Amino acid sequence: MKANELDKRFDEGEDISEYLDFSKAKHPKQEQKRVNVNFPLWMIHSLDKESKRLGVPCQSIVKVWVAERLKQNQGQISRAELRSKAGSKA
Repeated sequence: MKANELDKRFDEGEDISEYLDFSKAKHPKQEQKRVNVNFPLWMIHSLDKESKRLGVPCQSIVKVWVAERLKQNQGQISRAELRSKAGSKA
Protein backbone atom coordinates (compact mmCIF):
# COMPACT_ATOMS: atom_id res chain seq x y z
CA MET A 1 0.00 0.00 0.00
CA LYS A 2 1.27 3.44 -0.89
CA ALA A 3 1.61 6.19 1.71
CA ASN A 4 -1.17 8.34 0.24
CA GLU A 5 -3.61 5.39 0.44
CA LEU A 6 -2.61 4.77 4.07
CA ASP A 7 -3.07 8.49 4.83
CA LYS A 8 -6.50 8.46 3.21
CA ARG A 9 -7.63 5.45 5.24
CA PHE A 10 -6.31 7.03 8.45
CA ASP A 11 -8.02 10.36 7.68
CA GLU A 12 -11.28 8.50 7.13
CA GLY A 13 -11.00 7.00 10.61
CA GLU A 14 -10.11 3.48 9.53
CA ASP A 15 -7.99 1.35 11.87
CA ILE A 16 -4.65 1.11 10.05
CA SER A 17 -2.74 -0.69 12.80
CA GLU A 18 -2.61 -3.92 10.78
CA TYR A 19 -0.43 -2.10 8.23
CA LEU A 20 2.11 -0.85 10.78
CA ASP A 21 5.14 -2.65 12.22
CA PHE A 22 5.27 -1.49 15.85
CA SER A 23 8.33 -3.65 16.58
CA LYS A 24 10.48 -1.05 14.82
CA ALA A 25 8.71 2.02 16.19
CA LYS A 26 10.82 4.49 18.18
CA HIS A 27 10.06 7.60 20.16
CA PRO A 28 12.15 10.49 18.84
CA LYS A 29 14.72 11.78 21.31
CA GLN A 30 13.77 9.07 23.83
CA GLU A 31 16.82 6.84 23.53
CA GLN A 32 18.12 5.94 26.98
CA LYS A 33 21.68 6.26 28.26
CA ARG A 34 22.75 5.22 31.72
CA VAL A 35 24.60 7.80 33.83
CA ASN A 36 25.92 7.73 37.37
CA VAL A 37 25.29 10.65 39.68
CA ASN A 38 26.60 11.02 43.21
CA PHE A 39 24.26 12.75 45.65
CA PRO A 40 24.90 13.78 49.25
CA LEU A 41 23.22 11.51 51.79
CA TRP A 42 20.68 14.14 52.81
CA MET A 43 19.43 14.26 49.18
CA ILE A 44 19.16 10.48 49.02
CA HIS A 45 17.14 10.44 52.24
CA SER A 46 14.87 13.21 50.95
CA LEU A 47 14.42 11.43 47.62
CA ASP A 48 13.59 8.16 49.40
CA LYS A 49 11.02 9.94 51.55
CA GLU A 50 9.44 11.66 48.54
CA SER A 51 9.49 8.38 46.62
CA LYS A 52 7.57 6.60 49.35
CA ARG A 53 5.11 9.49 49.66
CA LEU A 54 4.35 9.48 45.94
CA GLY A 55 4.61 5.71 45.49
CA VAL A 56 7.05 5.94 42.59
CA PRO A 57 10.73 5.01 42.19
CA CYS A 58 13.38 7.62 43.04
CA GLN A 59 14.64 7.43 39.47
CA SER A 60 11.25 8.60 38.19
CA ILE A 61 11.28 11.61 40.49
CA VAL A 62 14.79 12.59 39.42
CA LYS A 63 13.89 12.26 35.72
CA VAL A 64 10.76 14.38 36.06
CA TRP A 65 12.47 17.08 38.14
CA VAL A 66 15.46 17.31 35.79
CA ALA A 67 13.17 17.43 32.74
CA GLU A 68 11.07 20.19 34.32
CA ARG A 69 14.16 22.25 35.10
CA LEU A 70 15.62 21.79 31.62
CA LYS A 71 12.34 22.89 30.02
CA GLN A 72 12.16 25.87 32.35
CA ASN A 73 15.74 26.87 31.58
CA GLN A 74 15.21 26.38 27.84
CA GLY A 75 12.38 28.89 28.00
CA GLN A 76 14.61 31.35 29.82
CA ILE A 77 17.38 30.87 27.27
CA SER A 78 14.95 31.41 24.40
CA ARG A 79 13.63 34.64 25.94
CA ALA A 80 17.19 35.84 26.56
CA GLU A 81 18.11 35.06 22.93
CA LEU A 82 15.08 36.98 21.71
CA ARG A 83 16.00 39.99 23.84
CA SER A 84 19.58 39.79 22.64
CA LYS A 85 18.52 39.64 19.00
CA ALA A 86 16.06 42.49 19.48
CA GLY A 87 18.76 44.57 21.16
CA SER A 88 21.26 43.98 18.36
CA LYS A 89 18.74 45.27 15.77
CA ALA A 90 18.22 48.53 17.64
